[in-house]
Amino acid sequence: MRVALLHYTAPPVIGGVESVLARQARLLADAGHQVTVVAGRGARPDPRVALVRIARADTRHPDVLAAQAALDRGTVPAAFAGLRLALERDLLAAARGQDVVVAHNVCSLHKNLALTAALHDLNCGPGFPPLVAWHHDLAWTADRYRADLHPGDPWNLLRTAWPGVLHVAVSEERRAALAGLLRIDPRAIVVIENAIDGETFLVSPQTRALLAPLALHGAAPVLLLPVRIAPRKNVELALCVLAELRKGGDDARLLITGPPDPHNPTAAAYLDRLLEQRERLGLAQAAHFLSEDGRRLPDRLMADLYRLADLLFLPSRDEGFGLPLLEAAVSRLPIVCAALPSLRAIAGTAATYFSPDDAPAAIAEQVRRRLVNDPAYGLALRARRVYDPRRIHGEQVEPLLRRAIAARQP
Repeated sequence: MRVALLHYTAPPVIGGVESVLARQARLLADAGHQVTVVAGRGARPDPRVALVRIARADTRHPDVLAAQAALDRGTVPAAFAGLRLALERDLLAAARGQDVVVAHNVCSLHKNLALTAALHDLNCGPGFPPLVAWHHDLAWTADRYRADLHPGDPWNLLRTAWPGVLHVAVSEERRAALAGLLRIDPRAIVVIENAIDGETFLVSPQTRALLAPLALHGAAPVLLLPVRIAPRKNVELALCVLAELRKGGDDARLLITGPPDPHNPTAAAYLDRLLEQRERLGLAQAAHFLSEDGRRLPDRLMADLYRLADLLFLPSRDEGFGLPLLEAAVSRLPIVCAALPSLRAIAGTAATYFSPDDAPAAIAEQVRRRLVNDPAYGLALRARRVYDPRRIHGEQVEPLLRRAIAARQP
């Protein structure tokens, strides 16, 4: 598909709509589509995305500011008609060859009414691509904008059902308000909620590059074991607990961050035994030794892993202190660890404890209970699964755009 995304501005201009637009552009490009961002100000959100700047689409353009000042007072200035026509010409040129135009907020917000009017006129005329109106904010239902809105054209364009337009609202609340405003059936409005890419939000590009081959996206729970590979760290128990967690159908993962202990001559043989155990338990795609080649992960990357993980799991049989517990504490990461005096001295009642000699199934159940009883984990899991941008794009956005295109075809 050839898709144009229209808004007043594009990143790096800061704003929630700009962030949504940028993510849409990248996901469409990932899917192989030709994407053009049309905006008054900003830059290309991705090297694969084209950018068409229409200066007067920007809410801060001097001509727009002058017109809006009069409009906010209830007066349509003499210059409005010319501004409207100029934007029509620019929009028509930008839309030429596109299969669909997605307009973010332009059809429902009064920040550039000349742009709204121009888009309305083009949509009602021949030769313009199918239009998807993506509504984040509604001027006519917001108390803070009431003084800026007046009867008649162009303000009424913001509360009129334009012909042939496919409407998207970002929440059920917005859908109900929009249906009442436009006097249309709520079922005619598609709800597509905003999304969040947890990895992009939480970790650096370097960390994402390291983790990309692990396909952690959507995995849960992710257990962090930040230790060197040495027998006293009891990594074999962690592998057994991971296997038990996965028996319930969850895509549980284990991240072991440290290299083989350079001071222990048996560490290499211990790693070999762990790798054999991983294969035997069917955990090749679930238990990840991030430093088995002996490299040390940078501190910045380690901090990213603490933010990305769901739980610190420490099954050691001996610890002189237990620094990972402090790292988990400052990262607000739940802790399930061996009941060693050194670890109890740090975490007290804040951690969940087990004996290194307990059955893996029993320890796995403790991990489950610790997470089930953590509201933050429950909400994080919902965010990863319900508000996943890839899922929303594939299941909702792509079919919506194809539907808009098909509806306009003879």
